[in-house]
Parts: sequence; structure tokens; C-alpha cells
Amino acid sequence: MPSPTLTTADDSAPAATPWRPTAWRFVVNAASGRHDREQTRERLEGALAAAGQSGRIDFAPAGELAAVAERAATESAAHGAALVGVGGDGTLNAVADAAWRADAVFGVVPQGTFNYFARSHGIPTEPDEALAALFSAQPQPVQVGRVNGHVFLVNASLGLYPDLVEDREAWKSRLGRSRLVALGAALATLLGEHRRLRLTVEEGGQTRPVRTQTLFVGNNRLQFEQVGLPEGREVESGRIGAVMLRPIGSWRMLGLLLRGALGRLGDADTVESFAFERMVVRPWLPSGGRVKLAYDGEVVRVKPPVVFEVAPRPLMLLLPPR
Repeated sequence: MPSPTLTTADDSAPAATPWRPTAWRFVVNAASGRHDREQTRERLEGALAAAGQSGRIDFAPAGELAAVAERAATESAAHGAALVGVGGDGTLNAVADAAWRADAVFGVVPQGTFNYFARSHGIPTEPDEALAALFSAQPQPVQVGRVNGHVFLVNASLGLYPDLVEDREAWKSRLGRSRLVALGAALATLLGEHRRLRLTVEEGGQTRPVRTQTLFVGNNRLQFEQVGLPEGREVESGRIGAVMLRPIGSWRMLGLLLRGALGRLGDADTVESFAFERMVVRPWLPSGGRVKLAYDGEVVRVKPPVVFEVAPRPLMLLLPPR
């Protein structure tokens, strides 16, 4: 892929030529239903036509999103095309991971509930506005995290948070996607039974045992700032943040939820948070066991150890002019 030309800060130097893709390649998760697919197709084709651009739309069948994204990323990088993920957190994660591996330029058309990644980078969260901004956007390097070699844009976690993600998706499949539904699912999860994790954590040259209900690792400054955690100042600037909750009961957990909503989670004595570059976590499990891991809204089971780190190179993200 021809390297994108980025704007120089030297006013005396000749103006850099804006990077323009040879074409646009959109990857969409086709599991959302035929009606949604047709609406998305019409929206993308209409936006391309209005901008006088050419492109291709790949709808990934259920279970094939990663393979479709990988193929599209490889072809985009080889031909100087822009690779664009269209959808919620899980779809954007799969396409971003493929783009990062192939060194392709990545764009975003968000269709999720919270859209933390788009919001923190100044990308419009309404799809038509995001598309309009996309065609004048320029590639800029942005930090991403990795967990066991897989890229994450927003967060990755063990323990209670993966349970919350699973419950939230189950509620959304029955009741639809909204912030109210997500809040109801979170309350139901917090009031249920919580398994406690026994971990060995290696970070900053030290190894220590930890008991916690959840380990949350974030690459998104906005998430940390909204709940009042000081690590937001370091996240996206060469480090990622970790949050661990000491084991507590359901009602105290609800109190933490309220603190977070008020932006005061950092004041709680049951919360430990810190920033880091690389951390190795070994859960206590039966021989051959796997641990439940969530990243950007997707839940998988992985063999330990679980390695969280800042990715060794940035993702080239298409950002609108500011």
C-alpha cells in the first residue's frame, strides 16, 4: 500500500498532497437481517454516488466476519483502497484488527449503541454524517490495544464484565438496541451471582496475586474520564488503563455503578486503577481450562496467560478535518 502522506507541521515546507484512496471497501456484518442489509446498501451506494466515488460493499455472513475482513484488508492494502467498517463495536473490532495486520487505512461508519471509539476521535456517530465526513478524512495514527495478539479499540476484560456483555446482547436480541435496554441488562447482571477471579498479575516488573470480580482494561480515554478515573489522562498516549474491583456484594456493586454515573468512581476504596504498557495475567483454572474474555463487545474463551498491551504500532484511522 502506498504510504499515506500526512500533513507536516512545518509552515515553510510545501503543502502535503492529501491522501486519496483508489477506491472504498466497506465491510458490513450481514447477520443483522435482510431489511437492515438493504437499508445499509442503499445508504452506502447513495453516499458513494453523491461524493462521486467508487467502492465495493462486502456483506459478511454469520460466522465469517473475520475472514471477510481479512481478505478485504489484504486487497485494500495492496491496491491503496480505504477499508471501512460499518456497524457496532464487534464489527468495527473485526475490521480494525484485519486493517491493523494488513497495514491498511481504516475508516469507521458507527452503528452501535455507545460508539466510544468514534466519539473519542471526533467521528460523527450518525451514519449519514459519518459517511459525509469520511470522504474528506485523512489517515492519522491512533493507538490501539492488543489482547493475546488481537487488536481492541475500546476495552478488553475478564470476570464480571464479560458476563455483563453476554447478558446485554441477550437483552438486545429480545428488546432491541438502546441505552435503556443496556442499563437494564447491567442492573440484572450486577444483582446476580458473581464469580470471583483468582489471578496472578505481572506488570511493571512485579508479580502479585489478586482476587477480583472483574479486570477491565481500556484503550479509550472517554470511558475513563466519564466515570472519574485519573488514568484517562494517560490512555491513548502510549499507555492503556486497568481497573480491578475488590470482591463486594451486589448492593455495594450498585453503589459503584452510581458513583460511575456521577463521575466519581476514582473515589471508591474498592476500586484499584492504574495505567500500563504491558500486563500478563494468569487466572487460576483447572488444568487445560479456558477463561472468558470480552473485547469490544465480543466474548470468547481463551487459554491463559492473557496478555494485555499497547499495540507495537498504531492503526491508520481516517479522521475528519478539525
